[in-house]
Amino acid sequence: MTNALCHLWGFEKERIFLNHGSFGACPDFVIAEQRKWQDLMEKEPVRFFEELMPNLLLKSREALGTFLSCSPNDLAFVSNATSGVNTILRSLQFKQGDEILVPNHAYQACRNSIDFVAQRSGATVVVVPIPFPIDGPQTVIEVMKSAYTERTKLVMIDTVTSPTGLRMPFEELTSFFENKGVEVLLDAAHGIGMIPLDLETLGASYVTSNCHKWLCAPKGTAFLYVREDKQDKIQPLTISHGHTFPLGNTTRFRHEFDWTGTQDISGWCALPAVIEGMAKLVDGGWEAIMQHNHDLALQGRNLLCERLGIEQPCPDEMIACISTIRLPGEIPSQEKMHEPDPLHHILSEKYNIQVPVWSWPSPAGRYLRISAQLYNSIEQYEQLAEALVNELK
Repeated sequence: MTNALCHLWGFEKERIFLNHGSFGACPDFVIAEQRKWQDLMEKEPVRFFEELMPNLLLKSREALGTFLSCSPNDLAFVSNATSGVNTILRSLQFKQGDEILVPNHAYQACRNSIDFVAQRSGATVVVVPIPFPIDGPQTVIEVMKSAYTERTKLVMIDTVTSPTGLRMPFEELTSFFENKGVEVLLDAAHGIGMIPLDLETLGASYVTSNCHKWLCAPKGTAFLYVREDKQDKIQPLTISHGHTFPLGNTTRFRHEFDWTGTQDISGWCALPAVIEGMAKLVDGGWEAIMQHNHDLALQGRNLLCERLGIEQPCPDEMIACISTIRLPGEIPSQEKMHEPDPLHHILSEKYNIQVPVWSWPSPAGRYLRISAQLYNSIEQYEQLAEALVNELK
């Protein structure tokens, strides 16, 4: 069964798509909007890049700045949040004895980036263990604060953790660390469009988020926020003409990030129409969208826990629009470390349900994560629950 908005997305017929959190999914009007900009680009590429692009990017940054309550001058476009994290980490200078804090629930790709720069510089990575299941956000606050020392130089905090689906108390943690003089890199891959973000009030040094997830923008559309007082030491991963181009009436930050070479910028150009168009799908706009997805994720999580006879792994306040549960039973043996869990294949091929299932070492367990977006319905989680009851006997 589908809901009244499902037809706006072009999913395979009868497919139950409960994995918006991995790559997002664009409604048809977003795909058409992106194609409009691609067509314009190909009609006269030189004019598009040399004459039109600067103003197009400005309009998109202005739309994002309004949505995020920050100056558009503090925003740059990147292809994904992992690139945003790498941009910051590989711009900063660390030395022997410096400490970088990261919770053990961090996204592995970003954790890899931290390990890379730490190994190169001699800095120490301090992994902060967070329990799962968890009693509440205060537990996160206590263990993260207790890991701080005078050697702490940077802390990476998630808005919502990817593997465990926990809405982190990032506001309080950001305030604590920034007030200690520690720079905060907020990994908000699951951020924009999922939870309200007021970047000026938040005060983090750096924030990066994927617009192609909960904002439903085209794939490869993300942003990087760098607080104004930090911009002089941050450079894009690709050094190009902006590194030496005369400043004029702008900043080196703008010159370097606005042009890193020829690429398809149609996803970035589409952002104003995406923000406005998605808001029109539901009475109450973005606030209502976020609340709807939050409520549906909770309903789906609670239904699964009840049918499987397992306890809820976290309180309601730590759920945004995704939720992870630890599945009952033993972790299946797999010959290859990154081999897909057999249950994922069974759910996809036998029940036509797309939902991630994987084994995670920290904390150890076999996990399943659901997402909730406007195209989902409670009946889809009921079908998932029935499939899991059948397969986990």
